[in-house]
Amino acid sequence: MVRVAVVGGGPSGSCAAEVLAKAGLETWIFERKLDNAKPCGGAIPLCMVEEFNLPESIIDRKVRHMKMISPSNREVDINLENQDEYIGMLRREVMDSFLRERAAEHGAKLINGLVTKIDTGLKRQGPYKLYYSDYSSGDSTGVACSIEVDIVIGADGANSRVAKAMDAGDYNVAIAFQERIKLPPEEMKYYENLAEMYVGTDVSPDFYAWVFPKYDHVAVGTGTMQQNQSLIKSLQHGIRERAKKRLLNGEVIKVEAHPIPEHPRPRRVVGRMALVGDAAGYVTKSSGEGIYFAAKSGRMCAEQIVESSASGSKVPTEKDLKVYLKKWDRKYGATYKVLELLQNIFYRNDAAREAFVEMCDDKDVQRLTFDSYLYKRVVTMNPWQQLKLTFLTIGAVFRGNALAPAHYSPVASAVRTEEEANLMLSTGAIKGGIKTTKVC
Repeated sequence: MVRVAVVGGGPSGSCAAEVLAKAGLETWIFERKLDNAKPCGGAIPLCMVEEFNLPESIIDRKVRHMKMISPSNREVDINLENQDEYIGMLRREVMDSFLRERAAEHGAKLINGLVTKIDTGLKRQGPYKLYYSDYSSGDSTGVACSIEVDIVIGADGANSRVAKAMDAGDYNVAIAFQERIKLPPEEMKYYENLAEMYVGTDVSPDFYAWVFPKYDHVAVGTGTMQQNQSLIKSLQHGIRERAKKRLLNGEVIKVEAHPIPEHPRPRRVVGRMALVGDAAGYVTKSSGEGIYFAAKSGRMCAEQIVESSASGSKVPTEKDLKVYLKKWDRKYGATYKVLELLQNIFYRNDAAREAFVEMCDDKDVQRLTFDSYLYKRVVTMNPWQQLKLTFLTIGAVFRGNALAPAHYSPVASAVRTEEEANLMLSTGAIKGGIKTTKVC
């Protein structure tokens, strides 16, 4: 029977291990911190609840109202009118634990351990010998162990040991910083089913900052690219200052920081080793979304292994595993590219951000955005919606250009090549309207 080691017990690793174990493949899943609380906004789309059969018990809040707040503190209210629809807010330690335990119930061997070294075999083709420290006995130093497997799935985050072992290449990382703040009951009630997103150079020069409600607290955080990481504390001060009306009497109960990838790694399959989730670099620009794509990539990778192994009777080859990459890139490649271009345009300066928030006041933009985010599907638009969104997008770009410093041209700097411009046109980001994942 084919032997598979899944390194990392977050959404990507757990969903991969579940598929493998269900198919009867011998599966181990390694996780050092079984109570790990990853700093994360913790927002998931409605389709993930259904697609991954998540129980309502792990969802802290069902958000149906969103406030977009511009650099000048202009507020745009976005509401889900259908009460059956919502954005799920959850704590990562709760969801991750549920997914790991479910994988174990289906037969995956859950090891509370840290993989320290991987012997990759001849030309990294395997079989692979994993050396790890086992902490299941409670020994703080761990017990030295090893295991031999046929396939390794790297689901171990931005600082992936599997990626280093397979020489997957480097990528730039952003940093996410978050405080969990416990609020008085009256303030917590305000955030009962409301989330806030703030944009502006004072809270993030690259992305946005957030106030997301959880079970008994709010998650208040921001993120920025690697070159600006020295500013992270001042950016966190910025979001605390912008949202201080509601946070003034809050108590910080946890402070968290974590690297997140800015783009996919150069190599995501080498030999019989494959990367998924953050280890592969599957976090979107503009929205910064990673949970759904992590779980989805883990599942798709594992499904390909099961299919190529004929349900465990033969070991898949590197060529077999690369089919997973082809399927992934075909399904989501354009989404990642377009969201990167949109980030370059709308998050370039505060004038563009101001126009972006104004654009989000349009009801068609709101509906199309929520549909694409909640259900991860391309939304069909009528000609009037396409025309209106085209003018709104172009108007936002030129207002940002007119109010920006003289040396900056958003069209020239955000759409740098003819190829990128054609991509935006072909995917509908300009001519056909914004049709891909989470725009605002």
